[in-house]
Amino acid sequence: MEIRELQPHEADRAVELWAECGLTRPWNDPHADLARALGGANSTVLAAVRGEELVGTAMVGHDGHRGWVYYLAVAPGRRRDGVGRCLMEACEQWLRDRGAPKVQLMVRQGNAAVVEFYAALGYTDQGTITLGRFLDPELEARRRMGSER
Repeated sequence: MEIRELQPHEADRAVELWAECGLTRPWNDPHADLARALGGANSTVLAAVRGEELVGTAMVGHDGHRGWVYYLAVAPGRRRDGVGRCLMEACEQWLRDRGAPKVQLMVRQGNAAVVEFYAALGYTDQGTITLGRFLDPELEARRRMGSER
């Protein structure tokens, strides 16, 4: 398995993988998220590839203070064979190479299996609450509609 930066021609497959893994939400445009990450100086999307098959992704970036990981996705048929662990190690190294002192990520409430995965890698609850606000009222309306399901 190779871990490398996602290539632009792989964007659609990455977004499909995110949807398969339940990571997309109606208020976030995953194509726009991916394009911002690939186009940013402080971010990228890493790809786990076996042969020609995209088996996992992880978006990684930093804000000059902390590193963040988003969209860690492993193809359902490839789970439990180390893809997620390898992607997280690659994200951590990417951040170390850029001087980030800490890596953080968010897990949606109720996703106990994912919390267990990260705990096995040494991640712990940092005793913080994430607050947010959409600057675009239309996106906030989509979020509210999506969270009422």
